Amino acid sequence: MNTQVTGVIVVGAGGAGLTLATELALAGTPAVVLDRLPGRNLQSRAGAIQPRTAELLALRGLLDEALGRSIDYRLVGGHFAGLPVPLDYAAWDTRYPHPVLLPQDQLEAVLEERLAELGGRVLREHALTGLRQDADGVTITMTTPDGDRSLRGRFLVACDGAHSSVRKTVGAAFPGQAATVRMATADLVLTGQVDDSSAGHISSRIHTSPEGHFAMITPLANGLHKLIFSGPRTASAERDAPVTAEEVREVLRATHGGALDVSEIRYASRFSDASRQLEHYRHGRVFFAGDSAHIHSPAGGQGLNLGVQDAFNLGWKLAAILRGEAAEELLDSYQTERHPVAARVLALTRAQGVVMGPQRDGGLGELRDVLTDLLRLPEANRYMAGVMSGLDLRLPSPDAADHPLLGLRMPDLDLLTGDGGQVRFSDLTRGGRGVLIDLAEAPLAAADPWNDRLVRVRARVEKGAVDAEAVLVRPDGYVCWAGGAGLTATLTRWFGPAGAAATGTAGESR
Repeated sequence: MNTQVTGVIVVGAGGAGLTLATELALAGTPAVVLDRLPGRNLQSRAGAIQPRTAELLALRGLLDEALGRSIDYRLVGGHFAGLPVPLDYAAWDTRYPHPVLLPQDQLEAVLEERLAELGGRVLREHALTGLRQDADGVTITMTTPDGDRSLRGRFLVACDGAHSSVRKTVGAAFPGQAATVRMATADLVLTGQVDDSSAGHISSRIHTSPEGHFAMITPLANGLHKLIFSGPRTASAERDAPVTAEEVREVLRATHGGALDVSEIRYASRFSDASRQLEHYRHGRVFFAGDSAHIHSPAGGQGLNLGVQDAFNLGWKLAAILRGEAAEELLDSYQTERHPVAARVLALTRAQGVVMGPQRDGGLGELRDVLTDLLRLPEANRYMAGVMSGLDLRLPSPDAADHPLLGLRMPDLDLLTGDGGQVRFSDLTRGGRGVLIDLAEAPLAAADPWNDRLVRVRARVEKGAVDAEAVLVRPDGYVCWAGGAGLTATLTRWFGPAGAAATGTAGESR
């Protein structure tokens, strides 16, 4: 059996896997993407991207295409547990202060098209059957349309979902809580009068019945609607049982009377509120991202976003190793930075499940009222908006310095360049490299040996927008240095030793 060789093997072509693959391709590093399915999953599944994910897509020039495929439906803020108080994302100084209704299949289409533009592709109907690793890499066996094959890479990243074959093959424990609620989602054609008003909070789309039925309807393209639902029949169904029209009708009758019926189910699947997370995202030379690393209830719409953000964090680090720019210790920061984020999301989704659950022993309605009142307080609303959107994330800084910007996302500011021009910060990040912004003609000659790994610009910003003479931003958009001492040490930590680049490309200056 002939064994092909690559840099990174990516198993799974969902949101996390495709994001990772495009990041690696952008850096010019070799990767192979495998997926067991014959084609892209066309079910809408996850229905929205949060503001921080929108910002990350903007960093790579992907957001405009994504917005062009979004559903023209104006959501009023985010939500916590479906409570009727919009979360004000604008309080976090973002250009994208609302969730974007972008079905997962459309985001994956945007990512796969960009991957193709960069010279990559997905190998379909390639299913992993075995895996072994040593000190230098990972070798897998797989079934393909042309027979059994083997493939070797320096690293493997499992992005193959909640029932990850890689996780099972490696033998990684997946501790957490078993499912207590079973639900289903379907892309379908409805008959009757459907409320598709172009503006509204998510709470207005949630309908329940005293018997425990739940239904939430969202418009999709081409006359389809997305229905997320549960009820007594759904709660007792096997995970792989087909979703039937009668099951859907039962929920619609209970929640909408006779106003709605289903005439066609295009796609459907089942899910639960099981909550699990790997203790370690790295097992030797195998990494885990997205649902292969963590699963949780979809309450709050954070799952797809979490996986995409995992991939943005890991992609540039793997590329730096493959390009000979940095030591493998850089990869330790993936666990340090991303594991706590998912742990917080798991806690948040469990809490929302309690708040959204059926009344049992009394007091739940009163709890909802208390939380609703709290969310009307500006400070509480801002806190929860930051948590739910990912805009509040502050990465742990290994430096003793405690500048207010360290570890935070860099705002997408308008930068006034020395030649009188103007450029957005996100325009500087399209190539996936770090960005060093000189805001006060600071002496930054110490950074010259890293010019092949940085975009450098001398610029001004609106007064008070950035309280620093200069900022260094990682490829994933987080500030890692903000003036003062330590520039050389920071550059070495995140971008490798000076002169270490083996295959780096020329830097840019403005």
